[in-house]
Amino acid sequence: MEKAKQLYPFSAIVGQEDMKKGLLLNSINPLLGGVLIRGEKGTAKSTAVRALAQVLPLREQVEDCPFHCDPADDSFWCGNCREAFQQEGIRSSQGRMRVINLPVSATEDRVVGTLDIEHAIKKGEKRFEPGILAEANRNILYVDEVNLLDDHVVDVLLDAAAMGVNSIEREGVSYSHPSRFVLVGTMNPEEGDLRPQLIDRFGLVVDVKGEEDTKERVEIIKRRLAFENNPTLFSKDYEDAEQRLTGRIAAAKELLSQVTYSPECLGLVAEIGITLGVDGHRADITFIKAAITHAAFRGSERVAKEDMLIAAKLALPHRMRRRPFEESSLDFERVYDLIEKSAL
Repeated sequence: MEKAKQLYPFSAIVGQEDMKKGLLLNSINPLLGGVLIRGEKGTAKSTAVRALAQVLPLREQVEDCPFHCDPADDSFWCGNCREAFQQEGIRSSQGRMRVINLPVSATEDRVVGTLDIEHAIKKGEKRFEPGILAEANRNILYVDEVNLLDDHVVDVLLDAAAMGVNSIEREGVSYSHPSRFVLVGTMNPEEGDLRPQLIDRFGLVVDVKGEEDTKERVEIIKRRLAFENNPTLFSKDYEDAEQRLTGRIAAAKELLSQVTYSPECLGLVAEIGITLGVDGHRADITFIKAAITHAAFRGSERVAKEDMLIAAKLALPHRMRRRPFEESSLDFERVYDLIEKSAL
């Protein structure tokens, strides 16, 4: 069996705090809607996404279920789990949330899965070959160069992201399974833009660029060379930091449902949205959810100003109203003033 490739430790990534924060918040609260990471080549976008898998805590899942159904949430069980529960009950085991890659070259059948029509006609039974969306349920679905995805695949992703279900129909035979995932995309804006319908599906967006501080750049070089020279030894130096981060994510997940916010928080979200001309209401909802999640990550049961600042920075820029061919940008100083002057 081929040995798994050693991944660069998440904790060893220098700088890029917004990118790391966007990924961590989504791992704590998958209902945030994923994160799009935009930036030039060589800014650790793919490295960070793949490294995230190593710090994710264990979770409960139905044993031997190809969709990794949650034993505690029967509202999103697959048909097999429902049937097993009625007949003999279900067994759970522990597994880790994983990063599932969706190549830009993937066909629609590879993404949604396939139905064996001949078997259905002859045997009267549905035989489904799972696709990437099946594997992605309760996991992180990662699309590198997401702006280069085929339009048909984009439409499939939009449907699954909106419904939390993947449905396939061929020759009158249909099959559905749960497909709730954290969508993470990376892209280089120089290679083309993203369809507005898809970019709006990302809860958070982060723009990254190369570090401009000399010491930071030197540290990046040193760490990368050390990792390439001896990946095992390098990773061992970050074991404690990785374990602490895993524990922090697990604690934040537990705390998330207990975090509260004041009426002033909601008023501030609405005021910022109106002041900045943010499109729609999805931004407002994601804004407050991101603030709640960040509070949990800090270990706090109450949303504070610093949570609102981070949430605004990550949830609003891609939803700013703009004219054709005009770049959207967040007037962060204005947002900062509104938050600082608020009664939170």
